[in-house]
Amino acid sequence: MEDMTIEIRHLSKCYGKKQALKDINLTIEQGMFGLLGRNGAGKTTLMKTLATLLQKKEGSITLCGIPVENAKEVRKIIGYLPQDFSMYPSMRVVDAMDYLGVLSGIETAERKKRIEQLLVQVNLLEHKDKKVRSLSGGMKRRLGIAQALLNQPKVLIVDEPTAGLDPEERIRFRNLLCEVAEERIVILSTHIVGDIEATCETIGILNEGILLYKGTVEQLLKKAEGKVFSMAADKRELPKLKKEFHITGMHAQGSKVHIRFLSETPVYGAQRCEPNIEDAYLLYLSENGVPLMEISAGGEQ
Repeated sequence: MEDMTIEIRHLSKCYGKKQALKDINLTIEQGMFGLLGRNGAGKTTLMKTLATLLQKKEGSITLCGIPVENAKEVRKIIGYLPQDFSMYPSMRVVDAMDYLGVLSGIETAERKKRIEQLLVQVNLLEHKDKKVRSLSGGMKRRLGIAQALLNQPKVLIVDEPTAGLDPEERIRFRNLLCEVAEERIVILSTHIVGDIEATCETIGILNEGILLYKGTVEQLLKKAEGKVFSMAADKRELPKLKKEFHITGMHAQGSKVHIRFLSETPVYGAQRCEPNIEDAYLLYLSENGVPLMEISAGGEQ
């Protein structure tokens, strides 16, 4: 039976004196896995290490049975879309894809067929003759997925793919990731909680290089049950409420503001709410010693 797991054991990585990853233990199986964490949590370091672009300090990693040290073999089975993706801006979309196919050693007939299939899949076939530089941000990200799938990888690693995209493009991109995850391992690294909620069943939460949580979205939500409340308050009370509670959402309505907040105990005048993943994520960080002001700075942009 084909091995479709990534095994990470006691992984550590340093940059000078700073430890970017601290004793990470994680098993990732086929489907969508979400890696959630604030900017600077160590997500990109972990992604680049899995993609063989950075060397680990300690520990072991195997991708579908191949040790990460065997970089040449690992690169044959992975596709990688980095956060700062860019490719051949002056080339036409189809020519850029063809060039990458040549570099990957894909035969001419197979290359042509595969490129057309991928451009259809990412909804870019009608734009195949455009210069890469003329594509919108969302189109460039979708082209990034197409190039990452060119060698038909078992593992697709995607780092912060929807940052800066408009809501429509984000939804389109997330749907595309769900589609390609049906037959491979897809790792989605992001600080945008909504991307995880919409796509992933299994997640990890990384903070300052430490894996705080690994499990299902459902298990994380269960931890927040009974600790999320909502209430309407006078706008003038908002500064006081912000000091007293960690507010996860608010919207103004006339002189009133409706707030959603976290509390370990019932609050007079407030109603309990069903937690969403953002509530659960922020509560979990808070319960693991991350100061509330820091959490607020690292939430959805």
